[in-house]
This record gives sequence, C-alpha cells and structure tokens, in this order.
Amino acid sequence: MKLNRAEALLVNNPVRALVQHFYEAPVLRNIGGTLDGKRVLEIGCGNGTGAKVLLDRLGAKEVIAVDLDVRQVRRAQRLLFANTAGRVSLMTANVRQLPFRNESFDAVADFGVLHHVVEWQAGLSEVRRVLKPFGRFLFEEVTREALKRWFYRTFLDHPTENRFSKEEFVAELQALGIELTSSPRSLLGGDIFVGVGRRLA
Repeated sequence: MKLNRAEALLVNNPVRALVQHFYEAPVLRNIGGTLDGKRVLEIGCGNGTGAKVLLDRLGAKEVIAVDLDVRQVRRAQRLLFANTAGRVSLMTANVRQLPFRNESFDAVADFGVLHHVVEWQAGLSEVRRVLKPFGRFLFEEVTREALKRWFYRTFLDHPTENRFSKEEFVAELQALGIELTSSPRSLLGGDIFVGVGRRLA
C-alpha cells in the first residue's frame, strides 16, 4: 500500500527521524535488537531513516531495504547513497512476495509497515521464510484500536479489514515459529508496540 499525502508528511519529517534514532532504537537494543555485523532486510524503507537507524544505532553491517512505493525508494536514495559507503541497497518490492531466497538474512526489520498490508499474515510468513534459523525480527507496529481513532481515520489511509492487536500479532509470530526475546513494549498508551523475535531452527 502506498502512503497518502498526510502520511507521507508524517513519516518523512525530521521529528519522526529523531524518534526512530533516539527513542525506538534504544528500546529495540534493550530488548535484544542488536545487529552487530548482520545482513539485514528492512521491509518498507520509507525515506531511508530506518536503514540509517539499523546501521548507525543498531550496528548492522549491510542493509537491503525495500518499499512498494517508488517515491519512497527515491527519497531513501537521496538520503542514503552519499552517507552509507555502499552498505545499503534499495529496491521496490512487495512484502507479500519478497524477491529473495529462503534463509537469506540474519535479521528483518519492520518500522510500521505491516499495518498497511491487508494480508499481513502473508507478510509475516515471508519474513519468516527469508530469515536464517535464529535470525531476528525487529518490529514496531500499530494496533487495531489505534487505527480506529479519529486522527487515523480522518487523515491517514489504512485498510479497515483484518487488523491486529498486539496479542494477535504475537500469536501469529509464534505460530510461524518466531519466539519473542522478551515481552513487546507498548508505546503511546498501547497504540504502538515494539518487539524483537527470533526464528527457531
């Protein structure tokens, strides 16, 4: 799903980048999200801030970042290519059909992408497929209850069917053989949750 104008403004602004760098990254690190020397896939690269966080704050060696929206890929190119010394590759791709072989990555990161996908379970299945055994899945997602709020309904464009709670998202991970390293952290009164999982062998 591509972003509407309001959400593009929301996710492509400096405040969002600061939150990712100085709030979300430390939370992820504290619950097992370190990526020292790892090859990482980011689903939904946005303007490239997530890839910078993975490299600069969580220690990834290499990031392959994908997005369905070619406009976001272009924004990410402008941010990243001059500053990452060839450590980032970008491409357009759909999270439901990732163009990578099985067990290709040490880790996968999702900074708020799967709540845009109607068939989010298929997206999680793809995450599991491309993860190596014991590879990590870092996620930050938005709950069904948040998406019902006036602000989300009025200004942002999200699917209304097949939404998830934190508990349903975690249950789907467990069904796929991805165990959590610790309980997910709830943010903004429970509207957002952050966690780290690990694919079992």
